[in-house]
Amino acid sequence: MRALIRLGLVVVGIVAVTAGTGGGDAAGDAAAEVARLKAEIEQLRGRLPDQSHVMKDVGYHFSNLWFAARAKSWPLAKFYLVETRSHLKWAVRIIPVRKTKGGDLDLRVILDALDRTVLADTQNAIDGRDLEAFAKAYQQTLAGCYSCRTAAEKPYLRPKIPEQPETKIIDFEPTPAGRE
Repeated sequence: MRALIRLGLVVVGIVAVTAGTGGGDAAGDAAAEVARLKAEIEQLRGRLPDQSHVMKDVGYHFSNLWFAARAKSWPLAKFYLVETRSHLKWAVRIIPVRKTKGGDLDLRVILDALDRTVLADTQNAIDGRDLEAFAKAYQQTLAGCYSCRTAAEKPYLRPKIPEQPETKIIDFEPTPAGRE
């Protein structure tokens, strides 16, 4: 979003300089262009997903991660972990700082800590094809997620081990030997 706003400001600057060299009512033309670009930026903001939408994607990927690892489908588990991490970063880009009763809560710091610890442990378990270590890291990740939600004053959002996959179209069984 910030990049989009910066781009809009650069365009406004170019328009203002260009308008200034063409004569006529340059100030009026530039002001109209700034107003048009501001309206367009607001329209684009309205089209962007909110954080809850992105977190639904996180839940989808993280839930499927559990079933891929349980089936020892390690390449699929790796895929779902990469998607989980990517979508968590996206969620934090949408709202990097949450306002709480205790002040600002910097979600970037929390995600960085989770990424370097429990998500890294999950990655190591997948790389090592260690189901026991995976289950432990997955549960610790759930605890870390709940800690973040509690800090964000949303303790009613309690993640747990999923009971069924989020999708029925994906085959969680490992790829036959030689086809990985």
